[in-house]
Amino acid sequence: MILGHIGVRKGSKGVVRKNFKPICGKPLIDWSLEQLLEHPQVDTVVVSTDDEEIYAHAIARGTLAIGLRPDHLATDSAGKWGVWQHALMASEALIGNVDAFLDLDATSPLRLPADITNALALYQSEQPDMVMSCCEARKNPYFNLVEPDDTGALHVSKPLPGGVVARQAAPTVYEHAASTYVVNPNYLKRAKALFEGRVIPYLMDAERCIDIDSPFDFKLVEFLLTESLKEASHG
Repeated sequence: MILGHIGVRKGSKGVVRKNFKPICGKPLIDWSLEQLLEHPQVDTVVVSTDDEEIYAHAIARGTLAIGLRPDHLATDSAGKWGVWQHALMASEALIGNVDAFLDLDATSPLRLPADITNALALYQSEQPDMVMSCCEARKNPYFNLVEPDDTGALHVSKPLPGGVVARQAAPTVYEHAASTYVVNPNYLKRAKALFEGRVIPYLMDAERCIDIDSPFDFKLVEFLLTESLKEASHG
């Protein structure tokens, strides 16, 4: 059994109440929620939130009724891992043990249904502790990411002997894209943080990994969603 999950808080400093803010005709959360509800491999969906309106909306769409998340998981400092653990525990109390915990980030609505399918296939074939969405990093710490020393002088963040004179020669690095995760439930129960086990990347195109964290991000994603809807209507 695959449990689909979305975690959304009421508060947001960058974009006020962004998770329920309308974008291209529906609340932001619905772009991800509908992907879970409509995906043929996802058996059950749960939304973890401290927002009563979002919770009622999710329940009306057919998600599990696990109640509002505890107060200690609804703060700015609450991490994703603890939210996942609580949602898994509360869900399994209702439906029994699950085989995979699939999390979609509501603030990354540009993913495709195929990304979910491919991430699940990677999880099933490789059997890692977790599959994490990533994209190729736009900057590389071995080449063009720099940091100041005690004197204020800049140096490459991760220098290699002899240096790196071209980005193509630098070691591969990825950006952690907050979009799509597939987690082994047993790992989620026993670990205390994301990277304690074997975490492997599911690579996505960078344009599908944009995460809404500011008003500019919201406008950019709205534009890209609008363009994708136009292409779909003409296709």
